[in-house]
Amino acid sequence: MRIKKIGDKYKVEVFKDEKVNGHCPSVDVMFESVAKEAGNKAIGIILTGMGYDGAKGLLAMRRKGARTIGQDENSSIVYGMPKVAFNIGAVEKQSALENIYQLLFSMLKE
Repeated sequence: MRIKKIGDKYKVEVFKDEKVNGHCPSVDVMFESVAKEAGNKAIGIILTGMGYDGAKGLLAMRRKGARTIGQDENSSIVYGMPKVAFNIGAVEKQSALENIYQLLFSMLKE
C-alpha cells in the first residue's frame, strides 16, 4: 500500500508486490511513499510490533520534514518496530499508547 498525490488530493493505492522486510503489505513501503508524496505535511506514528518494518520509512518521513511519533517500551506488547525506529533517529517524540492521541492533536494544531 502506498499513497499518491494527484493534484491537491492524496489517494491510497493498494497493490500486490514482492515482500519488503518479509512483509506484504510493508509499513516501510507506505511510509516511504508518504515521505515522497506528503513530506512535511505528514505525521507518522509507529506502534507496537515485531521486527523492524516501518523504521526506515519513518526515518525517510522525518528527513522530509514530517512529524513522527513512536510508542514507548512500557506500553508496547512487542517493542520491536518502535524500538528500531527510535534507535535510528526516526522517532521525534515517544509516548505511551494512551497518550499518543494528545501528541497527535498537539502536532496538528502547530
